Amino acid sequence: MSTVHSSPYINNNESVSRMMLAVLYALIPGTLVYVHFFGFGVLINIFIAVVTAIICEAAILKIRQRPIKPYLYDGTAVLTAVLLALALPTLTPWWLAALGTAFAIIIAKHLYGGMGYNPFNPAMVGYAMLLIAFPKEMTAWIPAETHGMNFYDTLNFSLFEALPADKTYDALTMATPLDSLKTQLSLGYTIDEIHSSNPSLFGNIAGYGWEWINIMFLIGGLVLIFIKVISWHIPVAMLGSLAFMAMIFSFSDAGSYSPVSFHLFGGAAMLGAFFIATDPVTAAASNKGRLIYGAGIGILIYIIRTWGGYPDGVAFAVLLMNMAVPMIDYYYKAPVFGASSNN
Repeated sequence: MSTVHSSPYINNNESVSRMMLAVLYALIPGTLVYVHFFGFGVLINIFIAVVTAIICEAAILKIRQRPIKPYLYDGTAVLTAVLLALALPTLTPWWLAALGTAFAIIIAKHLYGGMGYNPFNPAMVGYAMLLIAFPKEMTAWIPAETHGMNFYDTLNFSLFEALPADKTYDALTMATPLDSLKTQLSLGYTIDEIHSSNPSLFGNIAGYGWEWINIMFLIGGLVLIFIKVISWHIPVAMLGSLAFMAMIFSFSDAGSYSPVSFHLFGGAAMLGAFFIATDPVTAAASNKGRLIYGAGIGILIYIIRTWGGYPDGVAFAVLLMNMAVPMIDYYYKAPVFGASSNN
């Protein structure tokens, strides 16, 4: 008698580990440009975060009496660590990356049951916790290409919080272009006045350095869409709604509101659109749901950036829309495997 196996019968050779690896590869161009403009702190943060993620993942799996090797090899913990590290300032003490990553893996992921059960994006939970608990460390960035910090200097600060004799932390660090623009707009300065008063902080279309980082993340994200690792719905909806909001307000008062290009290519817009919001576990399941989910994130990002208390709203926007996913999925259900649907 022949054995009849259960469905599904179609194997597309996809796996979680292969998808995570593709996403990590797509992050490489943006990460290299990140290092070029803001120094080796990016790589140090990534290393510390990845090591912490692997240790925490293995420890929790051991405590939960789950097989360690398959879960470590799926790449989800490593990707969470890399995404969180990319969101951190490049000149930070080692414990900041370690603490945020541990919180993301232990609390945001395994407390809810592990991969596939967490309702909130773990990397963004870790980032939000750090931003709320350590606002000074999380909002102090070194200027692009003018900081004068080599690998040894950066590593020395990361491990021992020690800077070269000719540098001080307060003199070396500064606000991001998003934060600086927001602060000075609240003081009554116009966009042109802000740009002319600090030309080294701003580039052609966004913050100096940030525009190129976002372009590289955009290219990496488009590759992921092309090879069908992610769908286009969330990035297009998120960036489209963010651009629409920026266009409306900048057209009404160009001197008081940032242009579309500044919002799209500043801060974590492209990283959020292609690599964070597209997390398959915490995003909406259907295509129509993904459009609503992505549009909600874009609108919330603009609201937080313009009127909220934080310079960049990607993390909080993603987490708020994570809360709305169950309702979105209730009204826009994903099609059953093998069935055709316009959802």
